[in-house]
This record gives sequence, structure tokens and C-alpha cells, in this order.
Amino acid sequence: MPYARPELLAEPDWLAEHADDPQVRIIDCATLEAYRRAHIPGAVHLPVHYYIKEQGEREGGAGMYVMPPAEFAALMGGLGVDADTTVVTYDDNNALVAARLWWALNYYGHTKAKVLNGGWHRWLTEGRPVTFHGSRPEGRTFESRTVPSLHASAEDLLAEHDSDSCTVLDVRSDGEWEGANSRGNTRVGHVPGARHLEWTDLVERSDTRRFLPAEEMRRLLEEAGVAPGARTITYCQGGIRAAHSAFALALLGYDDVRVYDGSMYEWANREDTPLVM
Repeated sequence: MPYARPELLAEPDWLAEHADDPQVRIIDCATLEAYRRAHIPGAVHLPVHYYIKEQGEREGGAGMYVMPPAEFAALMGGLGVDADTTVVTYDDNNALVAARLWWALNYYGHTKAKVLNGGWHRWLTEGRPVTFHGSRPEGRTFESRTVPSLHASAEDLLAEHDSDSCTVLDVRSDGEWEGANSRGNTRVGHVPGARHLEWTDLVERSDTRRFLPAEEMRRLLEEAGVAPGARTITYCQGGIRAAHSAFALALLGYDDVRVYDGSMYEWANREDTPLVM
């Protein structure tokens, strides 16, 4: 069975055909060092290194949340993105940051966004052109229009983690899920009632690093206890891997998926949030 929303992915052939389209903006989400070494021709570099989070930490143990709307609008406008721009994101880490940017764009009302299927690894594996010349597009005006339904707060998770109407999906590593890896949190474990499927399990292990075929993704999710189309909240340590899994769920047609952006950075460092081993 095909993906329910294949338009969320950009295949390399499509990107090659549209690389010179002024209404397509390719954003490289790798580090600046990697971008300077080589990148897809025409790609601009995402100049943030905190996963599109606001800088600094909140008081009271709360986690860092997604970049505020005005800052995000300035970031996107500076990269040459406006309401009419189709954004194609990619990185060199299984689409981790690329999917995070996809989620942030959608959270701020910009649905013209795609993730390059296979990212940098597939582009290289297929022998496609690369360059070390940077791109500096002319600035445009981007307006952030927050879509609250894509985000879950700690209070949302407190209210719904034991609800039959909502599935909670933990996408961290086995060690984090089991409590062997604290990631520096004051407490360990997972949210009671949560299902577990590590985010990397939805990506091919081969050099192409494509997302798994839809049928395989659906099977893995169902085996983990995530029913087809289930209303879902995803979480990890800081909302980045959770956004990646939210993208995968969107590919499959799940239309009610929220990312708990504070994730364990917030949840495991509060005293009023339950955790189990």
C-alpha cells in the first residue's frame, strides 16, 4: 500500500527537476561545517543549532520549546521563504532535523513543506551533483500563524496519557525507555501507558536512508500498539525525534498527531509527572 500522503516527501528526481524553481527553497539542516564541505546545489543552510528551539532554559524545570513565532518568521524570511514557497528540507541524520523543520513549518501554518526522502545519504549514493558554494537568497516576508493542534503541553499529556482515546508514543532509545540512560534527567522511566517505537526503526538501514515502505511502517506501529489513524501524542527527550515520528505518522495518514515539545527534558524533571520503569 502506498503512503497516504506521498506529497510530504520529495524524491531526488523531483528535486532535481525543481531545483531552479524560484518558488522552491532547499534547506540543508546539517551543521555549518558539513554544509561548507558539500551540499545540494542551490540549498541554503539552516543557521540554528538548537533544533529550532528558543534559546535558554525556562524557569521551574520546564523544557525549551519551539522557537517563538516572531523569531521563526525572521529565520524563514531570511532564508527566502514566504507563503508561496515550497520548502524542501534534508539533513545527514536520517531526516531528524529535516523532519523537525517540517513540523515547525506546519506548526506555524506553512504546509508547503516536504522532506527529501533519503536526504543527503541517498543524494550521494545516487551520484547526484554537489557543491561547496553557498547560496544566499533574497529575503522574503514570512508570517507565523500558530496551529495549536500540532503541539501538546505537559498538562495535555497529564490529562490524556491514561485515556483510551489517545495513544502516547515514546520514540526514544531502548535505554531511555527502560531507564538505563537518564540523559541527565533527575528521574528515569517512561510515561505510564505509553507505547514504544524508536524513531530510527522507521528509516531504512541501507545507504539510501529512505523512509520504510508504508506497509512496513504500519506493521511496526501496530506491533507497538499504535492503531491505524489513532489520535497520538509523540515524545522523546526534547521534541526533535518526536517531530520525526510525527512526520512518519503524517505520511501514513494519521491526521491527529501532536508533538510534546517539552518531552522528557521537562517531564522527567518535574515532581508532579508520573513515570514508570
